[in-house]
Amino acid sequence: MTFGAAYVRGLTGFGMAIILVPLLGLIIPPGEAVVMGILLQLLIGPVGIGHIVADADRSTAVPIGLAAMATTPVGMFVLDMTPADIARLLITAAAVAAFVAVLLPKKPEGHQPGRVAVAGTGIASGILTGFAAMPGPPVVPFYLRRRVDPKVARASMLMIFFMTAIAGTLAALWVGIATWRLFALSLLLFLPMWLGNRVGARHFGRVPPHVWQAMVAVVLGIAAVSAVVRLLN
Repeated sequence: MTFGAAYVRGLTGFGMAIILVPLLGLIIPPGEAVVMGILLQLLIGPVGIGHIVADADRSTAVPIGLAAMATTPVGMFVLDMTPADIARLLITAAAVAAFVAVLLPKKPEGHQPGRVAVAGTGIASGILTGFAAMPGPPVVPFYLRRRVDPKVARASMLMIFFMTAIAGTLAALWVGIATWRLFALSLLLFLPMWLGNRVGARHFGRVPPHVWQAMVAVVLGIAAVSAVVRLLN
């Protein structure tokens, strides 16, 4: 499961937590699965960080990442206070909204997002990081609807997700839900995660931009459908 989820991350720039956290939740408690998703993102974040920083749109990725880091503890607090059924409903709504958003028409050529859009994306991403280890639903449409090079979009998303993983780990330690057992399990899963990410990253450069964007939409669609199925069950 870890290899497959990491392959999607290496290829698209996102999706590891969206895919892996629900699967881990089938074999360990959901709260531990969320923490595991954050810890794994933290471990894989430094891989290729030089290329990520060089290729990313830092004018948007940095402020989005900082806003997300600031609001990640809010997401964990909300998760702690939210009944499980309502939490599942909110996570499902976020997954479906992200899929619908990437299907909307793209922004005009040369469009520059405003401060409100940047701040709103960061805040929503941070809350979802703490709530479900899923920073992607607000961030992916933000970049996919702009006419930017897939290399730039992918690097920007990876930068933001590394920043949210740092904040999520610190918040989990502060709240007391990150245990040494989960750290050890994350380290054991690092090798399949690294291999999956490496294979996916190699395939990224061979995929035409329109195919890459279609694959991103498919991943979000699968995540939305699986979230709805889990909610109905």
